[in-house]
Amino acid sequence: MSVIIVGAGVAGTALAARLARAGLDVTVVEKNTFTGGRCSLIHRNGYRFDQGPSLLLMPEFFNETFEELGTTLGSEGVQLLRCDPNYEIYFHDGQKFCLSSDLTQLKTEVERYEGVDGFARFGLLGFLQEAHEHYELSSTHVLRKNFTSLFSMMRPSFLHRVFALHPFESIYTRASVFFRTERLRRVFTFGSMYLGMSPFDAPGTYSLLQYAETVRGIWYPVGGFHKVVEALVNIGKRHGVNYRMATSVASINIDPTTSRATGVTLSTGESLSASLIVINADLVYAYSKLLPRSSYATSLTKRTASCSSISFYWSLKEKIPTLQTHNIFLAEEYRESFDSIFQKQEMPSDPSFYVNIPSRVDPSAAPEGKDAVIVLVPVGHMKDPTGTGLDEKWSELVDKARSMVIATVRARTGIDLQPLIIDEDVNSPLTWKEKFNLDRGAILGLSHSFFNVLSFRPTTAHPSIANLYFCGASTHPGTGVPVCLAGAKVTAEQILNHEKIPIPWASDERKAGQHTSSSVLDMKDKPARLAFLSLPQFLMLVAALIAFLYGGII
Repeated sequence: MSVIIVGAGVAGTALAARLARAGLDVTVVEKNTFTGGRCSLIHRNGYRFDQGPSLLLMPEFFNETFEELGTTLGSEGVQLLRCDPNYEIYFHDGQKFCLSSDLTQLKTEVERYEGVDGFARFGLLGFLQEAHEHYELSSTHVLRKNFTSLFSMMRPSFLHRVFALHPFESIYTRASVFFRTERLRRVFTFGSMYLGMSPFDAPGTYSLLQYAETVRGIWYPVGGFHKVVEALVNIGKRHGVNYRMATSVASINIDPTTSRATGVTLSTGESLSASLIVINADLVYAYSKLLPRSSYATSLTKRTASCSSISFYWSLKEKIPTLQTHNIFLAEEYRESFDSIFQKQEMPSDPSFYVNIPSRVDPSAAPEGKDAVIVLVPVGHMKDPTGTGLDEKWSELVDKARSMVIATVRARTGIDLQPLIIDEDVNSPLTWKEKFNLDRGAILGLSHSFFNVLSFRPTTAHPSIANLYFCGASTHPGTGVPVCLAGAKVTAEQILNHEKIPIPWASDERKAGQHTSSSVLDMKDKPARLAFLSLPQFLMLVAALIAFLYGGII
């Protein structure tokens, strides 16, 4: 059976390797000359920068992927280094917080702001306990399961745990339960930026990110994050995957009689045929540009998207040892800065931003005695979906962002970066859109608001076109490298089960007692009786479903 995968991002490369290991004939077509999509590298005169993701979280999902492909990260040459401390967090007045996985150090830091009770059951430990529950429940019942319809949310294994995930409260609200000071609430909520969301909007479930960082640690692959993608590509090739780079797809071919996907037409006019098509390109772009026009495609363009970023890649002529591998500079007007991004789709006058120095943990990222610096300034996505007429605007905002970052770092650390920068590369919402076909330049795809996740998120199989599937950030289960790896497994098992092809890793999973995302296994988990929900919980769930169905979202 032949498969064409459109796009060589993280999910696409992982899916290609999985399907090829199951015996399918897989071809991956990619518009760029490099694999990984946003998870790729920029090389400039001996300096190396991660274009997108720059820290590795949830390593168990990486280990699981490679083990199920019959190998390990280490065997494929991927060496992970632990980053400690996790972050240095700088406040507006020059004070800072060291966020570490070292519990002793973290206890001291928390008590410096929260007092002696800040570490107790209703302080940090209480927060981590709840975040741990969010992490474990999400890993088992969301990331490793498919949600093909609203009935998927009625599984007993999921439904009676919904409220334990706090999806109807924000991360900031949940953090406020455990931390009394504004500063600690900020420290343990800024991570929602990884979802492209405001901490005042992101569901409380996503405190799982803080748990992942604090308890399981932050890691970095030697040689850059793309080493993971490179290893997946190599595994796929050993199983026969054919990669066609610099090959842009113009449309998906559909048989009008059977409504089945039959192949793709390239921008050159060449047509490729296959039994199955999987799209790893940006999902909104795919529905709008590669598939026939539909009301569903139009509705996707109206869904809430994640933020974008202005990202700088600076080559420095000397080291700046004051800064750690990961540094966060928080805005004084914390909520107002996020409102500017997510409500007004603008760049705040005083944004929170992230500074990464990969050469601090991995010296190979820069020449000896020098540093590579990556700065990510979250901004609103493009208001104009066509992206026309915005070059001058974004040029002005890039200049403004650069000046703001340099001034803020100088004021809070005493380091003047301006004279140290000898070379620069930049990504803005416009370039994110041009390079990777990202709808509105949204760097993390669709938002992870409640009505953009689970059964509400676009499904991994097209609802009306047979043999057409999706993987990647905007389909289930969502965005982020480990989540996309989990999603690749979900889609792979859905395809293999539908085609009645044995899943190579399923027997190993059952022996080890692990959870699978198999849709066949999910069928055993029939829709639940709702008797175990309290009346208020039942009414809240019904209200949520009604709001979704009649709120103009679909």
